[in-house]
Amino acid sequence: MASDAIRLDGKVAVITGGAGGIGAATARLMAARGARVAIADIAIDAARTLAESLPDAIAVPLDLENEASIQAMMAAVADHYGRLDILHNNAALLGPDIAQQDGDIEHMGTALWDRTYAVNVRGTMIACRAALPHMRASKGNIVNTVSNLALQGHLIQAAYSSSKAAIIQMTRSIAASHGAQGVRCNAVAPGMTLTPALREAFSPLLRQAVEAETLRDRLGEPEDIAEAVAFLASDAARNITGQLLVADGGCASHVPGIAQFRAFFGEHV
Repeated sequence: MASDAIRLDGKVAVITGGAGGIGAATARLMAARGARVAIADIAIDAARTLAESLPDAIAVPLDLENEASIQAMMAAVADHYGRLDILHNNAALLGPDIAQQDGDIEHMGTALWDRTYAVNVRGTMIACRAALPHMRASKGNIVNTVSNLALQGHLIQAAYSSSKAAIIQMTRSIAASHGAQGVRCNAVAPGMTLTPALREAFSPLLRQAVEAETLRDRLGEPEDIAEAVAFLASDAARNITGQLLVADGGCASHVPGIAQFRAFFGEHV
């Protein structure tokens, strides 16, 4: 049984990109721990289907490229529940078509770069800005989903990874500027996580390459990241703010090429 500090009873949580993958797993977990959940997503039909399966949950349309949409979403949640305690900024521009275009800087399309920053960075900033007055009133907190790619160089996903690095700094800035008002802000950095979107965007060969560099015996599932988010959003993490929790199965924590070292030294290492 979860401890009292882990529980989210009576709290209102907004989860952007809440209709699928990590967002949906987080919505289910927070609801199971007592939160009233607003599922904000551009995929509104999927959001409504999920909301109908949870107690005291609502679905709200959200387009992170549209400032008015973000403001309307936050106002609708505050009007419906009368408060806001948790904002989980999880939505991002990430799908099979985007992944195929997001390569290295030399071949980067300006339109893709601009759209990635418009959704991931500008959209997250506007969501935080709209939520902060409510957070001051409730002594609430923000949890941003970033990525371990924000901490490492890669051959691909230059736009996505750099946008997530910007959100890490935004996280620290909010924690510093609003901590004295009782507001916390943290970030969770997943590694490759077996969401439906990822299974579609990345081939089994690429997934196997990342799994070989994982210190655990498997890639992460959406529920693994949901646990990290729900912990940071809870009173169990009341003294944690301005921090980045890397939940990538150890991928970012070791020397390069650990898979090759395993092969050299044998299965006992």
